[in-house]
Amino acid sequence: MKDYQRFSETQKFRQWWLWFLFAGIKGVMGFFIVTQVLFGEPFGSKAFDNASLLIGFFFMLLLSLLFFIMKLETRISDRGIDVRFFPIQLKFRHYRWEDLDQVYLREYSPLSEFGGWGIRYSFLGKGRALNVSGKTGLQLVFKDGGKLLIGTQKAFEIEQLLELYKIQKNNSR
Repeated sequence: MKDYQRFSETQKFRQWWLWFLFAGIKGVMGFFIVTQVLFGEPFGSKAFDNASLLIGFFFMLLLSLLFFIMKLETRISDRGIDVRFFPIQLKFRHYRWEDLDQVYLREYSPLSEFGGWGIRYSFLGKGRALNVSGKTGLQLVFKDGGKLLIGTQKAFEIEQLLELYKIQKNNSR
């Protein structure tokens, strides 16, 4: 059976406030490094040693790079839904239509339901979430009762596709 990919979406962390926060932290750390390492004047009465300052700065650089390359990829095809949160998940996870009890779009609150963005787990019975931004998600409810919410910025396209699959499913009965 030929598998036709019907939908594809890639989302990245591009919120201005996140990059402003990273830039601010690196700017302050850079100021401390210049003041202490280059000019030899310890910053504050309990200054960090030079190695700690440099390690902390490079850690923030690596964290910024990780957020820059991180992306949520979603694909919907005739076989099911594929999703991955690169580079944490190197391979796509495939969810077959046959294993899903319900699939629908819904509005959600990233902070109150899942505690934020990224790969999240809810302790409130909401299941797992993969999200980058926004408040609309594709809710998957598995036949075993598990739940996965996949954030999307293309709700209209997904809604049209889900309607098409419902029509096809009803016609095949």
